[in-house]
Parts: sequence; C-alpha cells; structure tokens
Amino acid sequence: MNSYLYAAFALLVTGAPAAMWLAARGSAYDRIVGLELMSGVTTVVLLLLSYGFDRSVYLIVPLVLVLLSVAGTLVFTRLVGGRG
Repeated sequence: MNSYLYAAFALLVTGAPAAMWLAARGSAYDRIVGLELMSGVTTVVLLLLSYGFDRSVYLIVPLVLVLLSVAGTLVFTRLVGGRG
C-alpha cells in the first residue's frame, strides 16, 4: 500500500460518515449540503484510488461524477427552493 491508498481510507473513515450524517438529518438545505459534501468526498476518494493503483483510466469515473453531482445539486436546489 502507498500513501494515496492510506489517504483514501482516512478520508472514507472521517469524511463519509460526517457527510452522511448531514444528508440524513436537519432541514432540506442541510441535506443538500450533506449531499454535496458526500459527492466531493467520493470524488476525491476515487481520484486518490486511481493514483494509488497507478491507473489513469480510473480517472474517468470521478470526472463524470463531478459533472453529474453539480447538475444533481442544481436540480435538488430547484426542487427545494419553493419550500422555504
């Protein structure tokens, strides 16, 4: 194992539970923040894993995830916008 894999594991252990907690509790706006935080954590973990395994082909998935998460956040914000 190398330092990229250790960093990915550490981020999964610390960042993912915090993001899931935000996404599961609170107001609708707090849940959107938790969703965006989880997509950011997932993207960085996937980037670290692709560097850790030394496979540049694996970079496609996090790059597509970034585009889809931004679009998804805009859709959820639009849906929640009328509530308050």
